[in-house]
Amino acid sequence: MDIFRQSLHYPRAFWLLLVGFFINRASAALIWPFLTLVMRQRLDAPLTTITLLISIQAVAGLLSTSVVGVLMDRFGRKRAMIVGLVGSAGVLVLMAAADALWQWAVLIALYGALVPVFSVGSNAMVADIMPPDERVNAYALMRMAANLGIAFGPAVGGFLLTQSYTLSYFITAVVNIVLAALIVVFLTETLAQARAAEDRPRGGYGVLLHDRAFMSFWSVFCLLELAAAMVFMLLSVYTKENYAIPESQYGWLLTINASMVVLLQFAVTRVTARYRALPVLAVGAAFYTAGLTGFAVSTGFFGFAASMAIMTVGELIVSPTATALVANLAPADQRARYMGVFALAWTVGSGLGPVAGGFLNDHFAPVAIWYGGAVFAVGAVAGFTLLARRPEDRRGAAIMKVS
Repeated sequence: MDIFRQSLHYPRAFWLLLVGFFINRASAALIWPFLTLVMRQRLDAPLTTITLLISIQAVAGLLSTSVVGVLMDRFGRKRAMIVGLVGSAGVLVLMAAADALWQWAVLIALYGALVPVFSVGSNAMVADIMPPDERVNAYALMRMAANLGIAFGPAVGGFLLTQSYTLSYFITAVVNIVLAALIVVFLTETLAQARAAEDRPRGGYGVLLHDRAFMSFWSVFCLLELAAAMVFMLLSVYTKENYAIPESQYGWLLTINASMVVLLQFAVTRVTARYRALPVLAVGAAFYTAGLTGFAVSTGFFGFAASMAIMTVGELIVSPTATALVANLAPADQRARYMGVFALAWTVGSGLGPVAGGFLNDHFAPVAIWYGGAVFAVGAVAGFTLLARRPEDRRGAAIMKVS
């Protein structure tokens, strides 16, 4: 494929990050798809209570990322990534034995604070080493590596959960330690010392918060992440409790998602990169809407599988386009904090989306989760469409087209 030939000249650091992303996502996929389900069964609490724990994770991620982004822009990405991996490994070991609400509240906060650090650092490093016109393809490759890991992670994780609720946590912890060691030995810091001395960013997030183009995009993107978080946090509980679909079969739904990314991401990106970013994002959000509506009307595994496939098309369209857009909008000396705030869209989504879904489940009907998610996705379609119609400002080229 052309995109593979075009990537052969990419620097060594990019390929090291690619391998690291694969390892990180493969191990994490043993845990996160089933986190809500594990807490539900261990604590025997209402779904609203469980989703409030996810909100604690989101708030911790918000606070952590706001600090980590600035630190990475000042002192580099590598050390923060190592601390995040080692710290999250310790938290996972403690989670394996947690069986009280207060324990999960503390551990989920630590988990939320530490887990995003690796992704923020990796995305900032890619922006450091790749020229703007190659970032869409680079981030598409990163997504392929991540989803190659996720393609088999949930299936393996679902099997492990039927055997033991602790084994997955220990395996993921060990993998995080190994990945941290590999980063220490093989990965070189990408934030040049000369730039850090001469262009050291001042202050925190003031410039970013006054960036109208970025904040407008980010606000709308949060709506889409609310919808996505409802799927990835609540679908396992919904399918098991309402349609008796076991963890092992649910894992295959996520494998469908990841496999499609691995097989189709480049083909989709090659098409979407030709067009302006915001209309492309609106089209992707429309696929999310269709997929969520499909979950609402599905009653068996194959219906859920088809709906997941439809939603995944939206993900294929949205994710690399949005990431490259943020990389192009970010000033060179503030990339980590822009990527950090961009990552917070998922944090906001995972904090509020599942709570909204839990409320709809407990007070209306389980199926109301997906209709609520579809409303968020429709809001994203409308938001991206309205932004696309705004007159271009001096940074319009960056937000309208990413390559």
